[in-house]
Amino acid sequence: MSSAPAQGRAVRALRLGIGFVLFQVAWFCCVASAARGHAGLGIAAVAVVIPILLAMSTNRRADMQLIGLALAIGFAWDSFMAGNGIIDYASPQPVRGFAPAWILAMWMLLAPMLREPLRWMHDRPLFAAAAGGLGGALSYAAASRLGACRFPEPLVAYLALGTGWALIMPILLAAAKRSDRRAPGSEERA
Repeated sequence: MSSAPAQGRAVRALRLGIGFVLFQVAWFCCVASAARGHAGLGIAAVAVVIPILLAMSTNRRADMQLIGLALAIGFAWDSFMAGNGIIDYASPQPVRGFAPAWILAMWMLLAPMLREPLRWMHDRPLFAAAAGGLGGALSYAAASRLGACRFPEPLVAYLALGTGWALIMPILLAAAKRSDRRAPGSEERA
């Protein structure tokens, strides 16, 4: 016989699992399509996945706030990386030297993952920094291997990516924690 709390945990785990799989599929679609010169296909995949993630969200308003924040940080960060020649992006539209639309779509895709799925990191800023530094650099390395970007000077790129993401991830997670507390409807739903 299962209890209501056990069913709630099972539903939450299923929701988080589906969100994780959708995130991974959209990430791959975005990177692979940008690498082949068809960035619009990946952007379309993200445009389909984000509303699904928001529909499954326990706090849509907080997640939408995070999408705006992640988009702003992502535009600044990836434009800095592109403008300084640290990363050359495939499908660099609309303007070379700035963050391409497909990478901005991926920043938007990351945002709904920050609040509930990564809640376990909210009070672990040092771990978040380490995970961000390593995970961020590895994510870009995977994108590079798939042909979505290249690093003219790989050592410089990896150092910049690791350092940048070690700073960005704790900032985003702190914002996720703060927005979850402030936004109406922040009570946990099953």
